[in-house]
Order: sequence, then structure tokens, then C-alpha cells
Amino acid sequence: MAPLVLYHFPVSPPSRSTLLVIRSLELDVEVKILNLLAGEHMQEDFLKINPQHTVPTIVDDDYVLWESKAIATYLVEQYKPDSALYPTDPKERGIVNQRLYFDSTVLFARTFAIVAPIMRQGATTIPQEKKDALKEALGTLNGYLEGQEWVAGVNCTVADLCLVATVSTLDKLGVDLTEFANIIDWYERCKALPGYDENEEGANAFGGFIKSKLEEPY
Repeated sequence: MAPLVLYHFPVSPPSRSTLLVIRSLELDVEVKILNLLAGEHMQEDFLKINPQHTVPTIVDDDYVLWESKAIATYLVEQYKPDSALYPTDPKERGIVNQRLYFDSTVLFARTFAIVAPIMRQGATTIPQEKKDALKEALGTLNGYLEGQEWVAGVNCTVADLCLVATVSTLDKLGVDLTEFANIIDWYERCKALPGYDENEEGANAFGGFIKSKLEEPY
């Protein structure tokens, strides 16, 4: 059986979250790096696989899937359906799904709203209203962690793996997390997860790139 193929850009938080899931599941994987900044995702061979030309993208035999949260849940269901990473109980799974959607539509979305103008439009400052919106989202995440070690309950789930890819990016960007004690404690726990060193390397690269474009520190 051929190994899973992951098309990956290490600085991308969603792409890093997928690799964290793969490492936690101990799956055999071939990682193919695509440098989005160099336009490698627009090559004809990749467009045939994914016409939306996004990473992460996986190829599992003849099955192709993109979007990080869809990949995360598919991999657990396909390879380790009894794993606590994506619980089978509908109510527990509902909480995990809610946290995943929170990352996609709130925390990562607000992060992307900050970094996209810097990456794509040459912005060198971050508007205060965007910082305030991000701080509000971090406050929500801090609340999710009140009285529990993981974002969806007693076990680490794919929601933690996706959210830590975002939070580590913010940390390396220079966002001050010190007022969010629950996030700080959770973040330290996440650093012991399988494959975290790879995530850390990508987050460092991304944070350094963005900081180099700013007129003043975050």
C-alpha cells in the first residue's frame, strides 16, 4: 500500500495542523513541500490534483482531499476510528467540531486578516481594530480552556492540533499571550505532542517573515 502523500507548506498553520494529526496517528506519509511564495502550487501537475491549488492537500491512494479540518477528521475516521482524537460520541464530537469551526471562522480568520495584507499588499502596520478582534478571539479560547486541559474536554483532539498551529503562529508573530493563563498552560502541554518540533519550526519561519515586514513589533 502506497504511503499517504501530503502536499505541505511548512509556514502555513492549516498545513502544519494536518502534519500534527498525521504524526499523532503515526501514519506513513510522504511529504511534498510546495513553496506557495514561489508559486509552486500553481504548477500544472498540482492543479490536476487540486484545482483550488491549496495546501494542505492529501492523496490517499486514489482519494484526494483538501481543507485541513476535513483532512484531520477523515484521517482519524479512516485509520483510527476509535481514537480519542475525534471521539465517536455525538455530543463529544459536536464540541470538537465547534472548536474546529471556531478556529476556521474566528481565530485563524482573524489571524489571516492581520497577516494577509502584510504578505500580499505590502502593509507594514497592523490596525488596532484587528488586534482588538484577535484579542477577543483569544479570550474566547481562554474561556474554552477554563477548568480543563484540552479545548474540547479531557482528551487531546484534532481541535487542539488545529488550534495550536494557529496559536503558535501568533506567539512567534509576537502576540502577547501572558494575560491568557489557560492558553499558556495548554500551549505548554501541546509542545509535548508528536511532531510539535516540526510545527515550531514552521511557526518560527512564518513569524520571522511577518515581523521582518513590520515597521514596529506587534
